[in-house]
Amino acid sequence: MIEVAGLTKKYGQVRAVEDLTFTVKPGIVTGFLGPNGAGKSTTMRCIVGLDNPTAGQATIDGQPYRALKNPLNRVGTLLDAKATHPNRSAANHLKWIAQANGLSAKRVDEVLALVGLSDVAGKKTGGFSLGMGQRLGLAGALLGDPDYLILDEPVNGLDPEGIHWVRMLLKNLASEGRTVLVSSHLLSEMALTADHLVVIGRGRLVADTPIQDFIREHSATTVMVRTTQREALEAALRGEGIGFETKLIDAHPMPTYIISDRTTDEIGTLAFTHNIGLLELSEHRASLEQAFLQTTGESVQYHASTPEQQEK
Repeated sequence: MIEVAGLTKKYGQVRAVEDLTFTVKPGIVTGFLGPNGAGKSTTMRCIVGLDNPTAGQATIDGQPYRALKNPLNRVGTLLDAKATHPNRSAANHLKWIAQANGLSAKRVDEVLALVGLSDVAGKKTGGFSLGMGQRLGLAGALLGDPDYLILDEPVNGLDPEGIHWVRMLLKNLASEGRTVLVSSHLLSEMALTADHLVVIGRGRLVADTPIQDFIREHSATTVMVRTTQREALEAALRGEGIGFETKLIDAHPMPTYIISDRTTDEIGTLAFTHNIGLLELSEHRASLEQAFLQTTGESVQYHASTPEQQEK
């Protein structure tokens, strides 16, 4: 388990992280979210000993990273995929890491095959695309077959196939009982990958919760209903004190009733009780993006106006 307790990191007068506390448990993928400048990368650097916290601590399996024996065999990290020598081949880049950590050169071939870089193993990394660099960084993180993975934006620059591959890789690693902490700005992808979320804003904890709870608690659920018995439905809704609005959606001749903060079970039961036949009864759940924006809106460091706002 990764434990962050009261972590604070100051750079001069700037507090990048302030009194941050959370845990990352094994067996699940934990997403680490926050706007630009929220302190995600700083927190990850403190966890793996690249930065010293001003206060508090971060431990892995109860120990600071620097106290771990054979850390590459325990913790795999990807914090900067560009951290390679441009004139060194992909295979040689991994071989010197393996040799420095007492790992077999055979493992280099295995991880290159795992990330799909076997055919370019002899190519200099300076000629790699962003996506290829990310794959090489992931190969380095997996080199020691670690129990812990700490990955900062691992899908950056990958194509859809690569993103899907990373998603399934992380889920499979977590299912083996490993501890996975991953940050990403691709919220739609994080919604498909993460089981639990740690959300921070301006260095402070905003949420530490299962992903579905986060979405449910920080954004509304809407029920959409269509019927030919409009007067009966409206009377039934008003009788229960349920607010609604109507909209014409797509090419449907009948307007759609939009009902907030209710479930399809509630509305369906109400319609059945009043013998109202329904043409549509569906539930629209808010996305992770909507919940994230609602929760972190006040923590965004840089705000840009939309073209409409500029015209006004």
